[in-house]
Amino acid sequence: MFSKILIANRGEIACRVIRTANRMGIRTVAVYSDADRNAMHVALADEAIGIGPAPARASYLDAEKIIAAAKTTGAEAIHPGYGFLSENAAFAEACAAADLIFIGPPPQAIRAMGGKSEAKALMTEAGVPVVPGYHGDEQSEKRLASEAEKIGYPVLLKASAGGGGKGMRVVRQKRDFAAELAGAKREALAAFGNDRMLIEKYLERPRHVEVQVFADGHGKCVSLFERDCSIQRRHQKVIEEAPAPGLPDALRQRMYDAATAAARAIDYRGAGTVEFLLDPSGAFYFMEMNTRLQVEHPVTEYITGLDLVEWQIRVANGEPLPEGWADLAINGHAIEARIYAEDPAHDFLPSIGTVSHLVFPDEGPHLRIDSGIRAGDAITVHYDPMIAKLIVWDHDRPSAVRRLRLALEKLAICGVTSNAAFLARLARLESFAAADLDTGFIARNEAALFAPAAIGESEIAVAALGLLLSRQKTAKTSSLSSADPYSPWNSTSAFRLNAPTRETLYFTLDHQPRTVAVTHEEDGFSMEIDGGTIRIGGNLAENGKLRAVIDGRQRRGYFFAEDSGHTLFLDGEHYRISQPDPVDIADVTIHTGGLEAPMPGVIRALLSQKGALVEAGEALVVMEAMKMEHTIRAPAKGIVAAINCAEGDMVAAGAVLVDFEPEGA
Repeated sequence: MFSKILIANRGEIACRVIRTANRMGIRTVAVYSDADRNAMHVALADEAIGIGPAPARASYLDAEKIIAAAKTTGAEAIHPGYGFLSENAAFAEACAAADLIFIGPPPQAIRAMGGKSEAKALMTEAGVPVVPGYHGDEQSEKRLASEAEKIGYPVLLKASAGGGGKGMRVVRQKRDFAAELAGAKREALAAFGNDRMLIEKYLERPRHVEVQVFADGHGKCVSLFERDCSIQRRHQKVIEEAPAPGLPDALRQRMYDAATAAARAIDYRGAGTVEFLLDPSGAFYFMEMNTRLQVEHPVTEYITGLDLVEWQIRVANGEPLPEGWADLAINGHAIEARIYAEDPAHDFLPSIGTVSHLVFPDEGPHLRIDSGIRAGDAITVHYDPMIAKLIVWDHDRPSAVRRLRLALEKLAICGVTSNAAFLARLARLESFAAADLDTGFIARNEAALFAPAAIGESEIAVAALGLLLSRQKTAKTSSLSSADPYSPWNSTSAFRLNAPTRETLYFTLDHQPRTVAVTHEEDGFSMEIDGGTIRIGGNLAENGKLRAVIDGRQRRGYFFAEDSGHTLFLDGEHYRISQPDPVDIADVTIHTGGLEAPMPGVIRALLSQKGALVEAGEALVVMEAMKMEHTIRAPAKGIVAAINCAEGDMVAAGAVLVDFEPEGA
């Protein structure tokens, strides 16, 4: 067995590999960019070595630097994780040339599945069903448009060299084809250095079902059951579960057989995933094979009891797969939710900043957290904005769904916008409980998933309680450090002589002005809210845990102070609280004069010009940030007064890209 391995990755996957290696008695070497000098994976590893500047191309994607780091530290093998160089055949070959073991498949297997077009041709030869489409070499716009018409709209444009939703566009009408093709090509070129496209028939309401395969170097290849990954945004998965609910056993077996046939066709070795689209009719089609470990592998580990990273290492060391794997059976049900720093209300735009507070539910036999982020760490523009993966397990799906709901309601993340509340809402949907799954799940449930958080008297009262208790805690801290800790000037209780202590709280709750008349009582507060009276008490712990008792009913959440105000986490929702001066609480007119960059990025395309009259929603500028394209659109019908950027410009967050004059302004 190896005595030392280097992990050529970062974040939660590097931490995940390190934990398994530690359990196996293997020393680990972490690599880090300048931005990750103090990252969690660096702290967990036995050794760490810097490999360059923050941009991935100058660090985590620089094969020479990583191989040099492995040789310098005496590592015998390299685990690539997923993403970065994990599916780079040239890197696997370079490892072999440097006498390093690549903990992954052979280079020829990676190369065989590296191009979607070539992979589909290979799968057709192997008897694996593929989606009707065009995978040819002729890439002119005229030829691609012609092939799209032959296939029939809607069609799906996909980057041949990529994955993860990058360079992927659904085109529903002929008139949109040219613009969508141009956008997909730009995104593919930026992400993969290759803008070759393939076109497939877009299936309505398909499920995304993938099969975990594992092969050794001794001729054994097995399937480790399937996962349903249908719930996606921007063609990227956010909820995965194993097994896929509702599949007949005969269909499962056909998918297992097709997956292992795909792996054998390329002489595969190690962990891999064969992804299928499953039509409502029961027909399934090969999409792609990921020649690496998947982000969602923990759900398979839960239902099999296996450590897939351990077996990646063992297979790379030349060990055969156990004979007993042939008798493995599915045990229970597991669901994974991906926690991202992103804003669901704004098209899941990534959120950057420092994670000031981070609370996860307690781990145990039914709950696992995979994370590479701690409170105080930064989410930057350079890498994927994943914060953690939350994975639950139970004996059946209804029980696992119940555990998922409870766990998501116990999350608290401050400093960046996250999708935690969005996921909590999703887990509460009846359609999710009923496993009514397909790749359009989020769009079909848009009304419930994106509605503003409910704010009633109870939420207002708990927010007011949090403000009062936070103020008391601050006052107590100040008095303890004061020269006269018992001075009345250190009190914030609104004390009045010979009268009940009363005050009026003015604050905004999710940007809505609130006024609460508060009477201080011996064991809590009486609050007048919207014409009614509520009695409330409770306590705020040092770790932010808030306990509120409202007219005898207890509610628990988290309440944190931040530079911009406070944040309340309650029953899976989060609420922003600020306390402006009362004279400032008024309606604010929103001016749309300048259209700003939502985050740092590079301008990829200018789609309008000065003086143009545009319609509401019309695309004006395309920028690339965090490996994805973001389109700046007209907020209303109006005139483009000026464009303040050029293609190729690097722009800062908040930079005014377009001066815009709404019609009638």
